[in-house]
Amino acid sequence: MLDRGVLGQAAASPVHPRPLGRSATAVGVRAPGERIQRVVGGALHEISLTPLQDLHGIVTPADLHYERHHAGVAVVDPHQYELLIHGMVDRPTVFDLAALRRFPAVSRFHFLECSGNGESAYRNMRPDQSPQLVDGLTSTSEWTGVSLATLLREVGVHPRATWFLAEGGDAGLMARSIPVEKARDDAMIAYAQNGEALRPEQGYPARLLLPGWEGNTNVKWIRRLEFADRPFMTRDETSKYTDPLSNGTARMFSFVMDAKSIITFPAFPATLTGRGWWDVTGLAWSGRGRITRVDVSTNGGKTWSLAILQQPVLPKCHTRFSFPWNWDGREAVLMSRATDETGYVQPRLAQLRAARGPGTRYHFNDIRAWRVAADGAVTFEVDG
Repeated sequence: MLDRGVLGQAAASPVHPRPLGRSATAVGVRAPGERIQRVVGGALHEISLTPLQDLHGIVTPADLHYERHHAGVAVVDPHQYELLIHGMVDRPTVFDLAALRRFPAVSRFHFLECSGNGESAYRNMRPDQSPQLVDGLTSTSEWTGVSLATLLREVGVHPRATWFLAEGGDAGLMARSIPVEKARDDAMIAYAQNGEALRPEQGYPARLLLPGWEGNTNVKWIRRLEFADRPFMTRDETSKYTDPLSNGTARMFSFVMDAKSIITFPAFPATLTGRGWWDVTGLAWSGRGRITRVDVSTNGGKTWSLAILQQPVLPKCHTRFSFPWNWDGREAVLMSRATDETGYVQPRLAQLRAARGPGTRYHFNDIRAWRVAADGAVTFEVDG
């Protein structure tokens, strides 16, 4: 029971009026102290990297979703927008944005990842790289649009059509050849992201979305789908996105993004402020489906322990994991290793280099490592 004298003193204390807060606004803003932002890079400022270490959960705010452009951000008038579907179809059709929105909508959470994401973890490694600089070319959003399978039925795609050309409306006419089986599976023409219209840098007013496949195939500002019985061998899939291997062959049409994970805390530039329990957390994802487990090592891969997967665990989507770690104050090397529902296990750096060679340019999904010094400072570490 509370003492009546204490209550009397509290009642007699002076009341300090609080200033009124600001009025409602048409568009919300972040708190003044929250200065989260992307890092812009590339010779022509053609990329921006998501601040993975500053995010919570799995969804990336639309204004922090990573960017990768081949000819700048296209400006497309939504009232003039058209999507042509032609080639080996019974009914060549032009759809405007209103027509696309008349079809039943689907909404799903999926990650996107640039096929070159993580190159700095494969070569040019530096200890002062944050998760954003190592793997910031991946983000997850809720995407809304029309199932591509619905449009295929609408135009009557021929049974002999096995590929289609996806062409964008940017200045470079970015174009990729895509197997029709992917269109019939989970592909969509997306026109909304995280509850609002696509941002211009994400392909406004509409883009192709191919869940789990390398980012460049998810063609933005989509303007044309042409169906055929063979791949089109476009400039973008021959001069780029074909990966020379050390044995003289090349990987082509390597669409699926392999299972991958990264610890986002503790990671550079964080510093642990004392011994005791710390929550090791990060993200895992796979283009083949769901993540089924993530293992964490605190001794450079000598031993591994099972991490906790935060719900929901969705297919082809970022999954948040955590691992309680009792740090004893001694130097440690933290790693994470993802496994997906196909049984695929994220490889060590040496394994990936043996398979791909030193000159590979895409699909860098090797295990990432972070060194925790005795003073608590965390730096990026090469997984030797």
